[in-house]
Amino acid sequence: MSDAAPRPEPFIPHTDPADLEDLRARLRATRWPDAPEDAGWSLGTDLGYLRELVAYWADGFDWPAREAELARLPHFRVALGGGSGPGIHFVHARAVAPPGAPVLPLVLGHGWPDSFWRYVKVVPLLADPGAHGADPADAFDVVVPDAPGFGYSERPAGAPLDTVAVAGLWAELMDVLGYERFGAAGGDIGSHVSRYLALDHPDRVVAVHRTDAGLPLFTGDPAELAPEERAWLEAAAAWGATEGAYAAVQRTKPQTAAFGLTDSPAGLAAWIVEKLRSWSDCDGDIERSFTKDEILTNVTLYWLTGTIGSSMRMYRANAAIPPAQHARRVEVPSGFSIFQGDVVRPPRAWLERTANVVYATEPPRGGHFAPFEEPELYAEELRAFFRPYREAAARNVPR
Repeated sequence: MSDAAPRPEPFIPHTDPADLEDLRARLRATRWPDAPEDAGWSLGTDLGYLRELVAYWADGFDWPAREAELARLPHFRVALGGGSGPGIHFVHARAVAPPGAPVLPLVLGHGWPDSFWRYVKVVPLLADPGAHGADPADAFDVVVPDAPGFGYSERPAGAPLDTVAVAGLWAELMDVLGYERFGAAGGDIGSHVSRYLALDHPDRVVAVHRTDAGLPLFTGDPAELAPEERAWLEAAAAWGATEGAYAAVQRTKPQTAAFGLTDSPAGLAAWIVEKLRSWSDCDGDIERSFTKDEILTNVTLYWLTGTIGSSMRMYRANAAIPPAQHARRVEVPSGFSIFQGDVVRPPRAWLERTANVVYATEPPRGGHFAPFEEPELYAEELRAFFRPYREAAARNVPR
């Protein structure tokens, strides 16, 4: 790293007590909607469940304790874009590895509606596997950045950034940290960011791992597709018709929704909790995948940082990515772990069409938030996939 390069500074999350008092007052003053009798979750977030969650948020949830837990991870901030871009928050956990063992740097990309929160359980498992019953030689240097406008990262000053631009920022971040070559992994929006890292920086990304292939975009002749690919496109379209209202809002008129969600913590929780439930492997019972404290840690991060609007605007930016970008095939060695409880699960034929697949599994448990839902299983997937690529990157790992 040159003397002129931006330098990361330690960052300690801290909340003003007055902000918590304001949050609790808003929660206690929630104006509740009605709901048809026995509607449950069929029309969106269940009224009874949300009332219970909000009551706990106002008078039981201990945010200072949760914030202290988050602060045990090594947090940093750095201004990218040559020092003039948005300030980026990231977790950077150094590997605990045997002397001489090759250490692989790994950048993890989160999605929506989350942030670095997606990976808080898995960071220790990846950085110090020996302390968690795994092979110490599988240790990673783990980098988990918040995308601009998410979590503790600053919002873009102008137009929202798309996943292509964020991939460029993560390449710069890894350069700032001294990593010439590295692995990339992610899910949801982070899957797309990891894909563009591999597409635009193939000389630096030794391998890329993803937990999904995104929603399909195919502009060719459907006759070219295998039967299972055509069935998948039809299933994805059906899913969009019944579950995709949030995405239609966020890619077209995100600012309208941002007013209500930024003003009402109960509204914010409703918007996020529905997705945590419907996208996780919980069989309809959200607390099979997340405790109330875990749910509210994610939602409170959004509330205190005021980032629900900026996070949703990324959908609008991504909707403007040219189709030619989506059609590019990833030639960097690619791995996929398609968890059984995830949504819109792609067939192997589609993965082969879009990437140089060298590894593909279907773990038996876990959903869209697999690193949080099943951290041990997710960590083992990454260890297994990246093991052959350690030597290729380890020669350039600064110590």
